[in-house]
Amino acid sequence: MMTQLMETFQKLYGEGGEIRTYFAPGRVNLIGEHTDYNGGHVFPCALTLGTYGLVREREDRVLRFYSVNFERMGVVETSLDDLVPHKEASWTNYPKGVMWAFEKRGYHLDHGMDILIWGNIPNGSGLSSSASLEVLTGIILKDTFGFDQVSMVDVALIGQDSENNFNGCNCGIMDQFASAMGKKDHAIFLDTNTLKYEYAPVILKDAKIVITNSKVKHSLVDSAYNDRRQECETALHELQQAVEIQTLGDLTEEEFEMHKNAIKDPVRQKRAKHAVYENQRTIRAVEALKNNDVELFGKLMNASHKSLREDYEVSCEEIDILVDLAQAMPGVVGSRITGGGFGGCTVSIVKNDTVDEFIDSIGKAYQEKVGHEAEFYVVDIGDGARKLEQ
Repeated sequence: MMTQLMETFQKLYGEGGEIRTYFAPGRVNLIGEHTDYNGGHVFPCALTLGTYGLVREREDRVLRFYSVNFERMGVVETSLDDLVPHKEASWTNYPKGVMWAFEKRGYHLDHGMDILIWGNIPNGSGLSSSASLEVLTGIILKDTFGFDQVSMVDVALIGQDSENNFNGCNCGIMDQFASAMGKKDHAIFLDTNTLKYEYAPVILKDAKIVITNSKVKHSLVDSAYNDRRQECETALHELQQAVEIQTLGDLTEEEFEMHKNAIKDPVRQKRAKHAVYENQRTIRAVEALKNNDVELFGKLMNASHKSLREDYEVSCEEIDILVDLAQAMPGVVGSRITGGGFGGCTVSIVKNDTVDEFIDSIGKAYQEKVGHEAEFYVVDIGDGARKLEQ
C-alpha cells in the first residue's frame, strides 16, 4: 500500500524532494465512555487501523491536501494565511485546526507542505478517525519543524484543542491521547482529570476483541454530544452546592446517591449518574483485567452499555440490536457500544472458538432486522503515532 500511496503522491504533486511518511492509529475504548470530560477514568487502546500521511515540504506558504478516501474532492489548496474553518474545506479543517492550534501556542509554521492522506478507519464509525488525523498532523508538524519540546502528550492536547475550538466538537482528551500514546498489546488506564496514566497489558486468554460497525454514521458535532456535556456541567455545578468536588469523577456511587437530589432536573440526574457509575466501573474493570478475571470485565462492559442506553441515552436502535444479539450468544464475554454514540460501533470480547460463528450469525440476524450489513473487525492492539521508516 505504501508504494501505491507514494506513486499517487508523485503523480499529484510531482517527483523530487524528500517525502516522509507517518502513521497515527484509531482507537477503541474498552470501557469508560463519556467519562473523559467528566474528570473520570477511561481505558482505551490504539488499533493497528489508522491514518497514514505522506508529506513534502514547500518553499512557499501554500498547503495542498489530498485524501485517497475522498478522491472526488481532488487536491484542496489553501495556505498558512487562511487557517480558519470553512464548511467547503470538509475534512481538511482537521489538519488546518491542528496547525492553527500550534500557531496559537507560539510554534511558528514558516512554510507550506504537500500532504497526502489515506486512512483505513471507517468514517463515522466511532473509532476516532478525526482524532487520528489530528494526532497525525501533530507529529508531522513536530517532526517537520523540529518542535522537539512538544511531547506526545502535548500532541494529544493540541489535537483536542483544535477539535474543541476550531472544529466545534467539545470532546474530551481520550481519543487523541490513545492515538498519541498507544502501546502494543496494552490499554491505557488514564485519569482524564490529572492525565496520570498507566499501561495495562490486555491479555485475553482464548479470546479476541471484535469491533462491529453498525454502518450507521454519526457526526458528533451535529449530534447531542455537546448537549450531554452541557447537562453534565450543569449537574456538577448543582452538586457542588452540596458536596466539595471538582469533577463528577470525584464521587463514589454511594456519595452520588447521598447528594443526587441536589440536581434539580431528572434528566441531568441520569446523565450525572452515568458519569459517576461508569467511572467506578472502569476502575473495577482494570482491576479485574489485572487479576485475569475476564468474566468480570465482560459483566462490567455489559453494565456500561445498559447505562449508556438508559441513563446517558447515546445508543440507537441498530446498536442495541447488535449488543443484544452479542450478549445473548454463548462465547461472548461482554459487549457494549464504544465511542461517542448515536451510531458507530460496538466492541465485544469473544472466545476464540466462537469468533467465526459470532460474525456469521450476528451478521445475518442484523441484516434481517435492519436491512443492511454490519462490518466486523477482529482487531489487534498497536502502538501510538509515529514516523515510519522509509
